[in-house]
Parts: sequence; C-alpha cells; structure tokens
Amino acid sequence: MDSKITLSFDKEVIDQAKKYAETNNISLSRLVEFLLRKTTSGQYSSMEDYPISEWVTIVSEGQAEYGTPKKNRKDLKDEYFRSKK
Repeated sequence: MDSKITLSFDKEVIDQAKKYAETNNISLSRLVEFLLRKTTSGQYSSMEDYPISEWVTIVSEGQAEYGTPKKNRKDLKDEYFRSKK
C-alpha cells in the first residue's frame, strides 16, 4: 500500500532528480522509494559504512574543477567588516 509523505529539498536537487528519473524511465516517487529501500535495507549500520567509491563513481562526472575568484585586498577587508555587522 502506498502512502504519501511531504519532503523538502533544494530546488536544484529536485530538478536534477527529475531529469535523472526521466532519463531512467522511473517516477521521482519510485526513485526516492528505491533509494530509501537501499539505505534502510540493513546492509549498512551507519552512513560511514556506505561504499564510498561507489558513491563517488555515481555522482562524479569528469574531472573536478576547483576555482576561487581572485579578490583584492580592499574587497577582502570590506567583506570582513560587513560580516562583523
């Protein structure tokens, strides 16, 4: 028997999940159900027990890009003082 629940997620996560579900010809509800079933199957006693390499493979696409915008000294000082207000 199906039951309804209300969940809240970041809009970007929802959009990506909808695209993923559509690509895999599954409803978003069934996708969430599948993930919860895997999570609560008893196979893992804690979040730390999840096979990290599997998760990394699933979520990674290509090489990671790290970028930090360059800030001049004045911008850094202004940002610091704004954060103290």
